[in-house]
Amino acid sequence: MKVIFMGTPDFAVYSLKALLTKHEVVAVVTQPDKPKGRGKKMQFTPVKELALEHGIEVLQPEKVKEPEVVEKLRSYGADLIAVTAFGQLLPESILNMPKYGCINVHGSLLPEYRGAAPMQRAIIDGKKVTGITTMFMAKGMDTGDMLLKKEVEILPTDNFETLHDKMAEAGAELLLETIDGLEAGTIQRIPQDDAKATHAPMIHKETGHIDWSKGGQQIIDLMRGLHPGPGAYAIYEEEPLKMFWAETAEGNYPDAACGEIVEVTKKDFAVKCGDGILRIKEVQARGGKKMAADAYLRGHAMHEGVLFK
Repeated sequence: MKVIFMGTPDFAVYSLKALLTKHEVVAVVTQPDKPKGRGKKMQFTPVKELALEHGIEVLQPEKVKEPEVVEKLRSYGADLIAVTAFGQLLPESILNMPKYGCINVHGSLLPEYRGAAPMQRAIIDGKKVTGITTMFMAKGMDTGDMLLKKEVEILPTDNFETLHDKMAEAGAELLLETIDGLEAGTIQRIPQDDAKATHAPMIHKETGHIDWSKGGQQIIDLMRGLHPGPGAYAIYEEEPLKMFWAETAEGNYPDAACGEIVEVTKKDFAVKCGDGILRIKEVQARGGKKMAADAYLRGHAMHEGVLFK
């Protein structure tokens, strides 16, 4: 099948690799290159890098809905457009273009977690299972008819980084299964129940600001969902301190306020939270590297009784 692929980040690379094993990818559409690092050097998107390695033509429109872009896409005569984490909404002129439609690989079990950050939000919400849904794209945000689903377990040790890779692999496999089913005419399209829809809004820096009045597991889930970036954090003596891993622990400090450092040892430090205490195991100071709490404490003084903000 002749396929146009639209995608941008590492998550989408898995889908493009899978397509290349079975289908003719006639073009790749990805977001424009962006400057990165101290030197602000323009960096290719991960999908663009892979496409160029395989000699595939790459389009990087600021707005995919522009008439000249639509006509360029039409010129390829593709049978299907496959989309994984592209980053732009598609107009009807593109949605209605290919014979088999526009298929999206979405990182949740729709209609749960429509939106930009379904994997992070699932971890933050303490979910034990999430998954991939393939669907026909429609005008709304992740509202199209569903095709296939595949569940993915969220382990207690998973963070966004580890879940991302499992989900990307599952998404690539499900994309190929979906295309096979579309060609064979064996897939039934299932409308979403909008009444059951939940949303996964974009992650911002402030998303990671820890509310110490919440329970210990809720705070741990926030750390997991924002690991490796942007990171959960709290303010210690006017400076942000990111926290990437913690463990709940027994301890009764009835007079301590939520967010108060109640114990400092050589190995870690403990903070009062809504239902007990958390022992912080992995941190990162502003301008520093991520490190175990014991290594951090060897070079930084931390005082009991101080309140994280």
